[in-house]
Amino acid sequence: MAAAGAEVSSDSRVLVSSDRQNLLFLIQLRWLAVVGQVMTILAVHFGFGIALPLMPMAGVILFIVACNLAALLRYRSQEVVTKPKLFVELLLDVTALTMLLYLSGGATNPFVSLYLLQVILGTILFDVRWCWVLVLLTSGCYLVLTELHRPLLLPEVQGDMINLHQHGRFLSFLLIAVLLVVFISRINANLRARDARLSKLHEQAIQEDHIIRMGLLASGAAHELGTPLATLSVILNDWQRMPQLGNDDLLAEEIDEMQAQVARCKAIVSGILLSAGEARGEGTVRSSVNAFLDNVVVEWHAGRSQVYLDYANLFGDDVPIVADTALKQVVFNILDNAADVSPQWVGVVISRRGNQLVISVRDRGPGFAEDILDDVGKPYRSTKGRPGGGLGLFLVTNVARKLGGSFTARNLPEGGALVEIALPLAAFAPGDGDPDDAEPGDGNPQAQDPGDRDD
Repeated sequence: MAAAGAEVSSDSRVLVSSDRQNLLFLIQLRWLAVVGQVMTILAVHFGFGIALPLMPMAGVILFIVACNLAALLRYRSQEVVTKPKLFVELLLDVTALTMLLYLSGGATNPFVSLYLLQVILGTILFDVRWCWVLVLLTSGCYLVLTELHRPLLLPEVQGDMINLHQHGRFLSFLLIAVLLVVFISRINANLRARDARLSKLHEQAIQEDHIIRMGLLASGAAHELGTPLATLSVILNDWQRMPQLGNDDLLAEEIDEMQAQVARCKAIVSGILLSAGEARGEGTVRSSVNAFLDNVVVEWHAGRSQVYLDYANLFGDDVPIVADTALKQVVFNILDNAADVSPQWVGVVISRRGNQLVISVRDRGPGFAEDILDDVGKPYRSTKGRPGGGLGLFLVTNVARKLGGSFTARNLPEGGALVEIALPLAAFAPGDGDPDDAEPGDGNPQAQDPGDRDD
């Protein structure tokens, strides 16, 4: 339900953003209309010698300019733009057009067809109910102008008046055609961008729903795994006390390795339960970037000691954070993927880019296949050929997005692959309400750099 609510909220924001863009297009269209009206009035008055009431018409144009400036201020003030507000803006245009037509011959003016432009724009921007209201209003204005208008004072022209009217109709047609092409092309581009954003949001909602189901399954599995892991731990402890096994150095070493792996499994299970909010007696642990990531890398390498790890922490001045199990799992997933394809060498670099924490992992494997690279981060896109393949990077991608960061992967020219996750430090900043049950750096074994060992 939370995911569905987030999807609806995101859809609403996209629609509001689309309405803001449509308001901007209306503002731009008005400026074009003002320029066209001024040029037409001057051409008719001075070019064709038809006397027009220039002062009243100038007042109408100033009214349009004032309305446009007010709309521009609303747009820049980040005021929420709604469909009713857009409709009012279109009604102001209809009103201004009616006033200009009233002053220049009413329905006999060839530019009366500009009403169609308003109706077409309304059809694009609004639903059918608003469109019919606009049709009724423009039709009413047209009928009123047939009876009520200021007659044109036509001079004694030497040409045919029919030709003059035809010229006016051609100019009207040309103006409508140009404005429609400009505006509708912009509206269509806006609609395509909105549809693309909505499609992306729907895809993210589906992925988040998939993650929720995976989380429920993982939480249930963690409960079930607790008992057999505890049993294995007891059995291994008993084996260590048995003289016939303890005297065999090879078996003793293997038992130690098995205990380490069982301990790692128990830690993973505890982490799953902690992330699900089901672990008891566990407070939020304050740490720092360097201490936390050093611990994570050391802990991972303890479970994959056969992998040569080249680790460099170049973060610089330490920053206090709240230790996040999700970030730990992200690092584990990236390192596991690199170690699976390149056990002979895995490189890890921790750095800082502005206010972002950057974790870069390189390997010397075969790199990503092109079709996999195009869909990296999507579930079950993997060449490992095992059930659940591809879920690691899928979880990494979604955790990075949830924390406001980014995840990228690419093949290197010299061979191998590079994956990089960039996360805002603000996502891990300690809040005022976080308990101080651990000082920054607690739990750091101050171990030697895992890469600084002899292979």
